[in-house]
Amino acid sequence: MSFIVSKFKCKGITFFSLLHVTHYSSRFSTAAVASIEPKIPPDLSSCIVQDKDLLLKSLNPSGTGLHVLDLVDEGSLEPHPTLYHLLLKKCTFLRKPKLGKIVHAHISNSHFRGDVVILNTLLNMYAKCGCLDDARNLFDEMSVKDMVTWTTLITAYSQHDRPLDALLLFPQMLSLGFFPNEFTLSSLLKASAALSDTPQIYFHGAQLHGFSFKCGFHSNVYVGSSLLDMYARCGCMDEAHFVFDVLPTKNEVSWNALIADHARKGQLDRALSLFLKMLRQDFQPTHFTFSSIFGACASTGSLEQGKWVHAHVIKSGGEIIAFMGNTLLHMYAKSGSIQDAKMIFDRLVKRDLVSWNSMLTAYAQHGLGKEAVQCFQKMLNIGLVPNDITFLCLLTACSRAGLLEEGQYYFKSMNRYNIEPGISHYVTIVDLLGRAGLLNEALRFINEMPIQPTAAVWGALLGACRMHKNVEMGSFAAERVFELDPHDSGPHVLLSNIYASGNRWRDAAKVRKLMKESGVKKEPACSWVEIQNTVHMFVASDDSHPQMGAIYKKWEEISARIKEIGYVPDTSHVLFYMDEQEREVKLQYHSEKLALAFALLNSPDGSTIRIKKNIRVCGDCHSAFKFVSKVVGREIIVRDTNRFHHFYDGSCSCGNFW
Repeated sequence: MSFIVSKFKCKGITFFSLLHVTHYSSRFSTAAVASIEPKIPPDLSSCIVQDKDLLLKSLNPSGTGLHVLDLVDEGSLEPHPTLYHLLLKKCTFLRKPKLGKIVHAHISNSHFRGDVVILNTLLNMYAKCGCLDDARNLFDEMSVKDMVTWTTLITAYSQHDRPLDALLLFPQMLSLGFFPNEFTLSSLLKASAALSDTPQIYFHGAQLHGFSFKCGFHSNVYVGSSLLDMYARCGCMDEAHFVFDVLPTKNEVSWNALIADHARKGQLDRALSLFLKMLRQDFQPTHFTFSSIFGACASTGSLEQGKWVHAHVIKSGGEIIAFMGNTLLHMYAKSGSIQDAKMIFDRLVKRDLVSWNSMLTAYAQHGLGKEAVQCFQKMLNIGLVPNDITFLCLLTACSRAGLLEEGQYYFKSMNRYNIEPGISHYVTIVDLLGRAGLLNEALRFINEMPIQPTAAVWGALLGACRMHKNVEMGSFAAERVFELDPHDSGPHVLLSNIYASGNRWRDAAKVRKLMKESGVKKEPACSWVEIQNTVHMFVASDDSHPQMGAIYKKWEEISARIKEIGYVPDTSHVLFYMDEQEREVKLQYHSEKLALAFALLNSPDGSTIRIKKNIRVCGDCHSAFKFVSKVVGREIIVRDTNRFHHFYDGSCSCGNFW
C-alpha cells in the first residue's frame, strides 16, 4: 500500500491521491497509478510513502516523532481521517502503543480531536495493546460516545482480566440510553464467566441472560456461545447444554465453548462425544478444539484417545502451531510417553517460551534431570530469556533427579535474570537437600528463608524425613504442617508411615486418632489402566471387576515369582496393628497391584504398561513393581500425584525417592 505526498497544497488532489492509491495499489504499480492522476501538475515534485514507512520515525530530532506527521506539520501532506486510521491500525497490529500516543497527541492538536470514529480507533489501539488506563482516560475525556465506544472498553476489560470493571460499565451505559448489541453482551458474559466467585458468576450471568432474552439476543450465536460458557464455568452444565441445543445457528465457537468446558472438568468422554458430533455435522475443528481435547486427555492420562485425535490433526492437514503443539506435548508427557513429547517439541513450527517450559516440565515429571539441564542450555543459546516458571521446572527436574550441585547453582542464578524466588522455588530446594540426605542443611535453609515457610515447605522436609527414617525431625516438620494446614491428610499419613517404619505403633495410632478427631479423611486410593480405549479402575481388595478371579490368581502367581528373586513384603506400610501374616495379606491387594495384574492379563507381551494412581504410590507396591519389571521383562510406567515412575529391569527412574 502507498500514497502520494504532493507539495501541491490542493486538498482535493492530495486527498484524491491518498484514497486512489490505497484503493488500486493491490492491482496496479505506482507508475500505473500516476498515469491515472492527470490532476497533479507534472512540474510539481512528489514522493511516495510506502505502507512499511508509515511508522518511520522523524528524521528531524525536533519533529513529532513520526515522519508522516512531520510532513503534515510542514504542509507537505494535508491531514485526513484515513491517514490517522492507517497510522493507528498499524500501531495496533504491531503493538506499538508509544507510537500510538504520538498519533494521539497529533490528533488532539488537529480539528479531528472530536471525531468519534477516529477516537474509537484510538481507543481500540490502547485496548488491544493492553494500555487500559490510557484507554479509560481517553474514554472519560470523550465528549461524544457511541455504542462502539462502550463496547470497545467493555471488551478491553473483559479480555484483560478486569471483569468487574467491564460489568460496572453496563448499568452506566444503559442509564445514558445506549442499547447493547450482540458483541457488547458477548463481552459482558465473558466478563461474568471470568469472575473468581462462582455465585457471582451465576448472579451476573443469569441477569445478563434475562436481558439478552428480553432484547432477542439469546439465540444469537455469539451471545449463545458466551452464555453456555458462563453456565459451564459455574458448574451448570445442564443449562449450558440447553443453551447450546436451542441455538438455531451454531458455529465453531459454540462447539468449541462446550467442548472446552467439558475438557476443563476432565470429562474426556463428553468432550470426545461432542467432538465426533461436531465432525458428523460438517463443522471443522479448529486449533482451539484440538487444544481442549488434548488438555482433557492430559488430565486423565488417556494416551490412546490423545493419539487418535493427533492422527485426525495430521489427516486433516493441520499444522502443529505453538499453543496447540504445547498442549499436545503436555498430553504425551502426562500420559507417560516422554519420547512422543520430545518428538512433538522437535516438530513444532515455532517454539515460544511456553513450549520450552512445557518440555522442561515433561523432563521434570519423568525424573530426567540431565535432559532438562541440556534443554535449558539450548534455550539460553538461542537467546530466549527464562522466566520464573522456567526455573521452577528446571529446579524440579534437578530435585527429582538428585542433581544437587546443578540445582543449587540454578537457584542462585535466578538473580542474574532479576527473578525473585517464590515459595515453590524454595520447596524444590528443600526437596533437593532432603533427597541428598542433608536434612540439617534443609532445616537451616528453611529457617534462613527471606519469606515465611508454608505447609508445602515443611511437607517437603517431612517427605525427606520419611525417606531417611528420621523420626524426630519428621515429627517436628509434621507439627509445623499441622499448624499451617490441619486439613491435609497427606502429612498425617506420612507421619504415620514414619512411626510405623520405626515400629512406634502407639505414635502411629495417635496420628490416626488425631485425624479422626479433626475430621481429616484420607482420600481413598484407586488405580486405573487403559486397555483398548477402555479405562478399568480398581480399589484395594476390589471384587467388582468381571475378571477379578483371574486378576487375583495372576497376582498370586506374580507374587510367588518375585519372592523367588528377593522381594520381601514391607509390612510397615500397613498402618494397623495386626499379626505379620495378616499384614502381608492386606498388602497384596492394593489397587495398583490389581491394575498391574489386569494389564498383564490383557495386554500384549512386551508392550509398555501404563498405570495411573490418584495418590502417592505405596512403598511396598513400589518395591514389588521393580521386581515385576524384571520378571516379566516389560516397562511399567506409574503416574501418581507426585511424578512418573518408570520401572524397568528391576529399577525405578525415581531412585527410590518420591
